[in-house]
Amino acid sequence: MSDEEHQFESKADAGASKTYPQQAGTIRKNGYIVIKGRPCKVVEVSTSKTGKHGHAKCHFVAIDIFTSKKLEDIVPSSHNCDVPHVNRTDYQLIDISEDGFIKEGFAEGKDLVVTVMSAMGEEQMCALKDIGPK
Repeated sequence: MSDEEHQFESKADAGASKTYPQQAGTIRKNGYIVIKGRPCKVVEVSTSKTGKHGHAKCHFVAIDIFTSKKLEDIVPSSHNCDVPHVNRTDYQLIDISEDGFIKEGFAEGKDLVVTVMSAMGEEQMCALKDIGPK
């Protein structure tokens, strides 16, 4: 053995993976899938039968959860697809520092709950609920 010191630099983050693998044939409507590097919600799935020499294929039609763009992908049903970890979190709005469409309801004395969706390192407000007067 040698007496040299070995140093390793870690460039990975401490968090968990942004996606996990799932077999394409098990992904259903209203599930999530990564298409072209974007987290999407599946709106339609159709499965073709196996051909003479090939696999059954799944045709996914999905909508990007942040941009609302429609994306499509065709994957053999026995292969793995990336599925994003999607989180929805509710926050009660206490104060606003910037102008925006939320400020109007907040200024009227309403108690507001903001729902934030996050996936693959992106976050976006997706819903606003009025839970009554303060």
